[in-house]
Amino acid sequence: MDEIRPIRILHVVGAMNRAGTETMLMNIYRNIDHDKIQFDFISYSKEEAHYDQEIKRLGGKIIKLNRTSSVKEIYQVIKKYGPYDAVHAHTLFHCGIAIFAAFLAGVKIRISHAHTTLDRSDQLIKKLYISSMRNVINRFSTHLLSCSKQAGIYLFGEKGIHQPNYFYFPNVINYFDLLNKPQKEVSQFKLQEGLGNSLIIGHIGRFIKAKNHPFLLEIMKSIVKKNNAIKLLLVGDGDFRQKIERDAKQAGIYDNIRFVGIREDIPTMLHSMDVFVFPSIYEGLGLVLLEAQASGVPCIVSEAIQPEADLNIGLVSKLSLADGADDWGEKILERAGQKEKNLNKILESFEKNDYSLNSGITKLLNIYQNSHGGSYEKCINHLL
Repeated sequence: MDEIRPIRILHVVGAMNRAGTETMLMNIYRNIDHDKIQFDFISYSKEEAHYDQEIKRLGGKIIKLNRTSSVKEIYQVIKKYGPYDAVHAHTLFHCGIAIFAAFLAGVKIRISHAHTTLDRSDQLIKKLYISSMRNVINRFSTHLLSCSKQAGIYLFGEKGIHQPNYFYFPNVINYFDLLNKPQKEVSQFKLQEGLGNSLIIGHIGRFIKAKNHPFLLEIMKSIVKKNNAIKLLLVGDGDFRQKIERDAKQAGIYDNIRFVGIREDIPTMLHSMDVFVFPSIYEGLGLVLLEAQASGVPCIVSEAIQPEADLNIGLVSKLSLADGADDWGEKILERAGQKEKNLNKILESFEKNDYSLNSGITKLLNIYQNSHGGSYEKCINHLL
């Protein structure tokens, strides 16, 4: 076989912090042959992000730009650090800026990737921005990917998801790491946090509006009236964390909550939970919901969670946010502790729903290699 030169991909992201999209990208990045394919990242954050150092260790570059970066600036990055075989943008409607810059720079494969849904805005300026960027994205992207149908509709429009270059791309995870309970680590964590044998309600997510932490506090206010020993475990960080902590103190439930920040030991966090609660206001898919199901934890979720995130193994219960904190509390208490212990059942559901990490890597490499020359069959084993 003729020698294949390394494939180089430029990902455009907000910042490589620990969140759903970024964690999925890192799961993929860690499991490819870095001598054969390499990722660089444009980051719209001047601060160092959670995964930046790991990316550098794996041979990738972090290129810092401002959120207001122009087509010209991204074009200059592509020319300076390239050539790139593909530009893969993950920044919602701002994808249009990156994709047009990639088009002008002559990048063959230009991917816009939809990861979220949002409430519709009535502001005229935002509507005009969305309309213009959607047109640019649909015209200049060679591939349109989305983690769910609704995420695809939001970014590309109803017509966009019926184009031949649109593809559903599941938010793949390395679920093998989550299947088996790290018993010793769970016991140590509970001891350190003073959780004892308390019933633990868990949530993992950034402290941002979309994740709806204020509603979690309302649920806890309702639940502790029935059982003051119940604890809420909040994993993550973000701009709203201090406000949520203040609100918890004012509500008199701070002692029932553990704010543990960003954690590397996600399997330990999930296996410490008796029930996982996900009351998002909007959500593209919810990768952490897949992780919770891989851990066998029953999940109570809002209507904003996309149906593709339910593995259909009886772990996901959906409620409307309009049902109120009392109804959510009752459902949480009803499902708490009803964990799925049949690991084969969980494994089969991931494979059936195409959430396999190897499957996701294969799909992406199939797209990327089209810019590189050579057939898929010749390239794919060489790159993994």
